Amino acid sequence: MSDVTPLSELFERGASRGYVLLSELQELFDPLTHPDAWVEDTAQGARDLGMQVLDDLVEDADRPEATPLSASSDSVRQYLNEIGRTELLTPELEVDLAKRYQAGLAAHVLLGSSQRFTPRRKAQLRMAARGGERAKDHMIRANLRLVVSVARKFRGRGVDLLSLIQEGNLGLIRGVEKFDHTKGYKFSTYATWWIRQALQRGLANTGRTVRLPVHVHELMGKVRYAEFALLQQLGREPSEHEIAAELGLPLERLREVKLASQDVASLDKPIGEDGDATMGELVADEDAIDPESSATAVLAKREVERALSALTDRERTVLMLRYGLVDGEEHTLEDIGAQFGLTRERIRQIEKKTLTKLRHPSRGFQLRGLLDSVDAPG
Repeated sequence: MSDVTPLSELFERGASRGYVLLSELQELFDPLTHPDAWVEDTAQGARDLGMQVLDDLVEDADRPEATPLSASSDSVRQYLNEIGRTELLTPELEVDLAKRYQAGLAAHVLLGSSQRFTPRRKAQLRMAARGGERAKDHMIRANLRLVVSVARKFRGRGVDLLSLIQEGNLGLIRGVEKFDHTKGYKFSTYATWWIRQALQRGLANTGRTVRLPVHVHELMGKVRYAEFALLQQLGREPSEHEIAAELGLPLERLREVKLASQDVASLDKPIGEDGDATMGELVADEDAIDPESSATAVLAKREVERALSALTDRERTVLMLRYGLVDGEEHTLEDIGAQFGLTRERIRQIEKKTLTKLRHPSRGFQLRGLLDSVDAPG
């Protein structure tokens, strides 16, 4: 039942525009649990309803770019030329390579076991193991264009195309390693799922200054798609309420996702025509102490230190402990008495006598004012 609603929504969109993309159909089915026939049957159902099914997977990798690729276009073009030298696999060769890879894995296991083999059998196993590695490499090289096709759909998210391709290649390798040709689906269907997973995780880890969970990135993509679909349908920018209704999300959740999708601005980013200033230099620090208060605090500290220097060691220590001038904690009369071996009352008398001494006219007007404004600790 979990596939019904998304499929209905896709068919509604397809009916309004006249087509659905093969990649959209594949997104509805997890190849780990759904054989390839599910995608093909669904595609036929779309055709029966009068929609075209456009294959936007492998073909995309062979099409020239409609716009410049960026500063690294030469590197991308060189890479595309290089991977284009390997022919695409026929269904028969695809199955043959998968079988040889699985046989190679089995040979590796046997060679690593404690079993004893004749020299001839050991040579056969080593040959099978090397053949499995070559088969794996062949499957990877023959499907690198599929990675480029899928990676192009993830552009515009803060990561260049070559980096996207590298992430997608990791997913392709994983797909080759996990592929089971006996399940009844084509390798391109299966590999596309692994490539997309690798790209989504790669973007989650490297595409932003602040990393977000993969499921948040996926939801951000759905929001962008819904915005675009509604823009095409309504002929105007959709409201947040319309987008939330389209996705079946609470309005607050939609706002959280849109807030998370905003790029983080670096405080070190140069601004201005000459770039001689940074954004951080223009951002006010609301927690900063204003210069006047800072200067007053420095002068008061100096005045207190000067006055305390005229006290005896015991008077100075008692007062500093009482007012938190030692460790930032205001100690009780009992605590201080325990340190000196005196009673609470005796410490209170020392404190009172010391404060009276500091308030004497000879200590200066500024210090007397400071002391008059300070309440005695409890």
